Amino acid sequence: MKPASFPGLELLATAVVALDEELVVRYANPAAESLLATGAKSLIGQAFLLLFSEREELEKTLAEARSAHWDYSARNVTYTRAGREPLPLSCVVTRVEAPDVALLAELRPIEQQLRMAREERLHFEQQANRELIRNLAHEIKNPLGGLRGSAQLLEKELQRDELREYTQVIIKEADRLQALMDRMLTPHRAPRIEALGVHEVLEHVRSLVKAEFGVDIERDYDPSLPEVLGDREQLIQAVLNIARNAAQVGAKTVLFRTRALRQVTILRQRCRLALELQVIDDGPGVPDEIQDRIFNPLVSGREGGTGLGLSLAQTFVQYHQGVIEFESRPGRTTFRILLPLT
Repeated sequence: MKPASFPGLELLATAVVALDEELVVRYANPAAESLLATGAKSLIGQAFLLLFSEREELEKTLAEARSAHWDYSARNVTYTRAGREPLPLSCVVTRVEAPDVALLAELRPIEQQLRMAREERLHFEQQANRELIRNLAHEIKNPLGGLRGSAQLLEKELQRDELREYTQVIIKEADRLQALMDRMLTPHRAPRIEALGVHEVLEHVRSLVKAEFGVDIERDYDPSLPEVLGDREQLIQAVLNIARNAAQVGAKTVLFRTRALRQVTILRQRCRLALELQVIDDGPGVPDEIQDRIFNPLVSGREGGTGLGLSLAQTFVQYHQGVIEFESRPGRTTFRILLPLT
């Protein structure tokens, strides 16, 4: 059987298989060979349905998709491999008009689909949170100014020093709340993009955290990393907020690790090259009850925390088209920042 030709699919990092009207494989791109652990020569000529456990159900659905000219997303399709564990996949089939080809099947590991959906959900939640916080901060700032001004005028009329102490409390607390509101509004500055070395950013953060907390910060850097396009101050603040959180909850050691990743999907965009930046600490971990909300504003796992540090870090990373993920258990918490490198 002569294989079909699709030069445009060769460079895709997503696994794509082309099927004819009889649902026989006519083409498989290199990503499909890698995912299915089978060479294209072995795949071409095979019945597509025989690759999966859910054959009857999948055959009915593909027939409907083929006749109705719609796209069909099949979840929990299981690829069976001789001598290996079954591989759960998401399968999206699209009708095409091409010689000897009727359908294109896009295959993705289920875990990757779940991660992409989670990233997208967090992205939209963060946008909504930012808008809420900005509106709230604006509403609070106006009466704060009047409160502080009134306290200053009252202080001038008081004769007893012990009474002036109360007005000073009002003024200091108003200033503290004003600073908090300013921090809430800070992320809305657009990034100032420039080429910079991520290790220079990390070394700056390392010196700040060591000076403030005396925490031992170890390094595991990939020296081959190219420069990243980004806002130096925002990236410093993002990493600093994560590292400071670790120090504030009692971590004794923090590790900064960098790696280059190839063919990574970030916020549904495929990146040929991406930066992976990990901040790993040996602290008590993120409490279970707030792990689903750890990036939300005003959510904190320590007494006296404002809950803005990780929210701001996520905002700054998203400004760079990146994402933050984390895994946490007592004794080891890993925050993982992914940024596209172009």
